[in-house]
Amino acid sequence: MRVVRNDARARPRLKALLARRPFKVAAVARANETARIIWALLNKGGIYRRPDPLAVTAVTQ
Repeated sequence: MRVVRNDARARPRLKALLARRPFKVAAVARANETARIIWALLNKGGIYRRPDPLAVTAVTQ
């Protein structure tokens, strides 16, 4: 999260979250999101596949 503040290549979603909320709130929100993904994968026996950054930006634009 600290890198997101100063990195122009950071994910726009994280930059927007930091612009709207204090740092600690954004960090907890990101940790919550990660924990939910991990829980769902463990619960359903899935395998994590990192999202393709090009596909993600194409969908959001």
